[in-house]
Amino acid sequence: MAVAIASSKACSSVLYTFNRSDLVLACSGSNPDRKRRSVIFGSSLVLASTTLLGSSQQKFPVESAIALEKIKEKEEEELEEEEERNVNLFQKTSPSVVFIEDIELPKTSSDDYNVEDNAKIEGTGSGFVWDKLGHIVTNYHVISKLATDQSGLQRCKVSLVDAMGTKFTKEGKIVGLDPDNDLAVLKIETEGRELKPVALGTSSDLRVGQSCFAIGNPYGYENTLTIGVVSGLGREIPSPNGKSIREAIQTDADINSGNSGGPLLDSYGHTIGVNTATFTRKGTGMSSGVNFAIPIDTVVRTVPYLIVYGTAYRDRF
Repeated sequence: MAVAIASSKACSSVLYTFNRSDLVLACSGSNPDRKRRSVIFGSSLVLASTTLLGSSQQKFPVESAIALEKIKEKEEEELEEEEERNVNLFQKTSPSVVFIEDIELPKTSSDDYNVEDNAKIEGTGSGFVWDKLGHIVTNYHVISKLATDQSGLQRCKVSLVDAMGTKFTKEGKIVGLDPDNDLAVLKIETEGRELKPVALGTSSDLRVGQSCFAIGNPYGYENTLTIGVVSGLGREIPSPNGKSIREAIQTDADINSGNSGGPLLDSYGHTIGVNTATFTRKGTGMSSGVNFAIPIDTVVRTVPYLIVYGTAYRDRF
């Protein structure tokens, strides 16, 4: 506007309403040199504005695209790193997880039975290697039929891999039971094989929101990994004999039928609980996302007594 008014003052006729072409036409009858300067000046403004506008239009989209590409690359790298951590955790810890099958032998069976022939599988579950001596920790309810067997026909088959990755199957013998905490210890014959026990963590310093991982055998599918977070702490859940298990860990990592007895792990692969129960969607048997594990601190206090005495400390007196 300032340029237009200054140009108008030099003209024989003053215009107060004008467009861009009026800037040139309003100067008729004025000094030719001044006219050329005005025209040149006006053209320079238009050229400069066009150049600046054009460079801005080119520069900002390019910079934005580069920034978005860098963000995308960073997100992909973080995702790859997270996936790699999950893969490594599973590969490191899954050899410590066992597959448990409850078997009922035919009534005509003799002592030298073959568990692979003529046996009825009545249920499956999970467990984990406690030590290199062949002790296996699981839930009491996983092997409850064997624990309460009066017929002598119940057996427990344990499948696992040794430290070399070789799979083998052995019969599990009950060593100790703690129905109050839904815990049991089995013993298998290692026959010189080296086993890989779990790495034990703690549950006293867990925080809601931290990642956790469940490994087990849901519906008989061996070595299944599910991932979630610690959803709650200090929960109280019922035990198989009707008593309460205190300080249970709540998680949204899927725990389905067959996961019971398997380990709940933290991000370092340390066992922080024993997967034990889930609320199921009515009529489906599927996990609702509200799942529970016995805290590892309870397990660590209980298992040594089960191995040595066959019963929990409180039951010895």
